[in-house]
Amino acid sequence: MSFDLDDEILQDFLVEASEIVEQLGEQLVDLEHRPDDADLLNAIFRGFHTIKGGAGFLSVEPLVEVCHRSEDVFNLLRQGERQVTPDLMDPILEALDVVNASMDHLRNGQMPEPAEADLLARLEVYAVPGGEEGAAEAPAEAVETIPEPEPEVEPASVEPAATGDEITEDEFEALLDELHGKGRHSHAPGGTKEAASDEITEEEFDALLDELHGKGKHAGVPKAAPTASGQAPQPSTKVGGGDAITEDEFEALLDQLHGPGKHAGVPSSSAQTEAAPAAEPAVSEAASTGKAAEPKAAPKPAPAPKAPIAEPTPQPAPTAKPAAEKPPAKAAPKAPPKAPAETSVRVDTQRLDQIMNMVGELVLVRNRLSLLKATMADEELGNVVGNLDVVTSDLQLAVMKTRMQPIKKVFGRFPRVVRDLARNLKKEVDLEMHGEETDLDKNLVEALADPMVHLVRNAVDHGIETPEEREKAGKPRRGKVILSAAQEGDHILLGIEDDGKGMDADVLRRKAVEKGIMDEEAAARLDDRDCYNLIFHAGFSTKEQISDVSGRGVGMDVVKTKIAQINGTVEIDSEKGKGSRITIKLPLTLAILPTLMVVLGSQPFALPLGSVVEIFNLDLSRTHTVDGQMTIQVRGRALPLFFLGQWLVHNGGVPPQSGEHSGHVVVVNVGGIQVGLVVDLLIGQEEVVIKPLGALLQGLDGMAGATITSDGKIALILDVPGLMRKYARRY
Repeated sequence: MSFDLDDEILQDFLVEASEIVEQLGEQLVDLEHRPDDADLLNAIFRGFHTIKGGAGFLSVEPLVEVCHRSEDVFNLLRQGERQVTPDLMDPILEALDVVNASMDHLRNGQMPEPAEADLLARLEVYAVPGGEEGAAEAPAEAVETIPEPEPEVEPASVEPAATGDEITEDEFEALLDELHGKGRHSHAPGGTKEAASDEITEEEFDALLDELHGKGKHAGVPKAAPTASGQAPQPSTKVGGGDAITEDEFEALLDQLHGPGKHAGVPSSSAQTEAAPAAEPAVSEAASTGKAAEPKAAPKPAPAPKAPIAEPTPQPAPTAKPAAEKPPAKAAPKAPPKAPAETSVRVDTQRLDQIMNMVGELVLVRNRLSLLKATMADEELGNVVGNLDVVTSDLQLAVMKTRMQPIKKVFGRFPRVVRDLARNLKKEVDLEMHGEETDLDKNLVEALADPMVHLVRNAVDHGIETPEEREKAGKPRRGKVILSAAQEGDHILLGIEDDGKGMDADVLRRKAVEKGIMDEEAAARLDDRDCYNLIFHAGFSTKEQISDVSGRGVGMDVVKTKIAQINGTVEIDSEKGKGSRITIKLPLTLAILPTLMVVLGSQPFALPLGSVVEIFNLDLSRTHTVDGQMTIQVRGRALPLFFLGQWLVHNGGVPPQSGEHSGHVVVVNVGGIQVGLVVDLLIGQEEVVIKPLGALLQGLDGMAGATITSDGKIALILDVPGLMRKYARRY
């Protein structure tokens, strides 16, 4: 079975269910720390119930099945019939994974695969009360949810049948025929001598009047009065006064039901067989109120009409209540509160991208006008261009904010990651998250998912020790991993910190030599910070044994590559025995990029401003050659020096001779290492819109894209890490 992806109901369900699943992932991990939190248990129960309801409407039976089983487990948990344990949480979290996978199938228009029978069986085990005590409490809970009617159906002792205006057995038989159809009801037991057992008692009639008029609005059942024939009625039921229904009362009742003069009247007492159907609307009216079930023949000799009357909400004793206690149903209905207006709309991300592209074009026009303003000595034109500059900047900021998402969308998955990994490694780890509301561009949020997973897993696996090792070192048994996010200017700083064993620089040097990354002499020259950056080399790992978690040396290499692709940088700081901290610095957005415009030969190029550390004039007297690599001294430290013209410009020439001053040095940060790039001319800072390269240049190493400069020329945007990998293989 396939689904129509254009179905609006399906899309609404996917959006709502995705949000619920995201919340459930956080709530389930939180539940292990707060197993007795009733609000949390109810919230999780409602989450599974909501997804089940939507899936049932769309006939997605595999999703309904797994949600229903999970819902059953949480129904017992919130009733206190089971306790939250790690063993119970394992199948619940697996069920959530199945729900996630089912959502992916639905997004692709496919029917999800049924959950594994083993998982459903494990959930079924936990859907049964944990012990006899819990099993005993379950029925009691169920009984409390059903309103109990007042005890009023006990058969009363009656005297022989009375004459007058009482409903006789024949009349009652005709009434049952009208209600159920001829011959479909149980006949009243007994003969004429027991007709008194089929009379309507005062309590029953009072309940009927309450149904018709409202509680307390009728005058009650009057005492016996002379009948139309002048004969006094013989004593009838003794319970509650034992007064039978008089002809006048019955006449008034018919008027109330049909309207004055619209019924056939009350027949004489000698032949009242036809009067019973006239009373049929009374029972039908009671049934139509929705408060009574279909009349059933009572197994007792008590009158059958009691069934439709006894079903309503519990009735008190048949004494009339004061008017002050009128039910609220009779009060004038209040107007429902006005629903608040919707404050958000769902917009396709492609439309946002189109708007962002148009704003980018507007930014280019603004840059062009700003250059013209500088060349034209027209004050009025300068003011207009200045106003346009301000408005364009505000518009650019507003559109960027529409693409922003809180970093919580990335952080939200890590409680589950840490929980599962710590349980697998037999470690005890707490996760703290700060700055979850920090906003980041949507594309960056998506790009950060994989690198952050590697870093968090690395902190738990490599950083945090086992509980026994931590106790020996004088630390608490439970380790701590801290995720943080904060905005700093036009950048976002992300931090992953642990209080584990930290990194040993000597071990890293030895591993680098063993894996052939460098020789012993080069390794000995590395300072501690350079040693920490060795973990980003492909194939580098300090694990002696390869496991399904780590040991292959690919995780941190992926992190470095992914972060570089989004113009970010990674720094590592560590202290042996205390822990480590990894800091990621990212731009707020990728759509509009602040750059440093430079010139090589006659061709302009753009360097991402986020990677630029400092700029100074080239002084060849401060340069040296070490192992065949030109370096330059900067505050007592030798930085590798490269001439970009040799790499990017045809006939870029050779480095200038010693003693000549030519060009400028731009110091950039590449994977935690600073290098100097020599350029011919500096233009200045400029915000540019990244345009993708054409098919012929797509994937060219060292090129991130292209843009149009303020003077109308085309400039290539440089990918510094890519350049270093292609032309300076050491980096």
